[in-house]
Parts: sequence; structure tokens; C-alpha cells
Amino acid sequence: MDLHAAMPFTALLGATAVAVDPAQVRLRLGWSPARCTASGVLHGGALMGLADAAGGLCAHLNLPDGAAGTATISSATNFLRAVRDGHVDAVSRPLHLGRTVIVVDTELRDAGDRLVARVTQTQAVTQELPRRA
Repeated sequence: MDLHAAMPFTALLGATAVAVDPAQVRLRLGWSPARCTASGVLHGGALMGLADAAGGLCAHLNLPDGAAGTATISSATNFLRAVRDGHVDAVSRPLHLGRTVIVVDTELRDAGDRLVARVTQTQAVTQELPRRA
């Protein structure tokens, strides 16, 4: 799968795909001064963007038949550790696969495999709408 073609924001963010499967999506974001706060810590917005991309892709890969896509309707993040070097992996797994909503759990882990953050997302399952004339 071409991650950047499927989700162009991941190219801007600097994320890369490590593993993409309906059961688990793993994206990676390297530490860079351009993604940091003033104190050299990877910015929370970069971490949340990575988690949202991984969770959204996981939800998309688990769409029920006939669904068009997903949209994040709720996202709760708990930050647990700062990242000052290396990289972060976002590992997303489905918790609930319904007809109208999909819930995904994402763990963010640093290069030492320490838990950096945990994100739970609820994704609305969207249907193709007819075009207006």
C-alpha cells in the first residue's frame, strides 16, 4: 500500500508505513527538530496526527461491505512520556467493528518500546452520498 497516496497528510507529517493489515496498522514517525516544541520534545500535535492517521487507516481497512469511508468523531489521548530522540511507532488495533462506528485503540511507543501515549478513537462509518444536480 502506498501510504502517502492513500493519505497525503502522512507525507507532510513525515510518517512511514511499517505494517498495514486490518488486524494491526503500524506507522512510524522519526524525531526531528522540525516536529518539536521549544524544549526539543516531539510535539503532541505530531503524536496525535500520527495516531489519527494510523487509527483512521485501521478503521478504513475494517470497513463493512458497502461503506464509503470513515471520519473521526471522537479521539481521547493520554500522553505518558516525552520523546526527545529516535522515533515513535503508532500501533492501531480495532476494538469494535460495527455497521455505523468503528473504535480503534492506538499505542504510541518510542524507540525503546516504552509507552509514550494511548489513543482511543471512534470513527463514523460513512456512506456514499448521491451528488446533487
